[in-house]
Amino acid sequence: MAADTKAEFIRCPRCGQKTRTKVLPDTVLVEFPLFCPKCKRELVVSFRRGVLTSKAPAT
Repeated sequence: MAADTKAEFIRCPRCGQKTRTKVLPDTVLVEFPLFCPKCKRELVVSFRRGVLTSKAPAT
């Protein structure tokens, strides 16, 4: 990993707290099940080019 790349924790789209998942700026996630330890919910998210989008989980 180069010194200029910065990994960041994904923040929960619901409560805004950090999750335990880290991503790099060039990471691509498609329909990723993200669990938030703070609000105890699992959300389906997509991450591309530094933008996080979420959608309601299928029931």
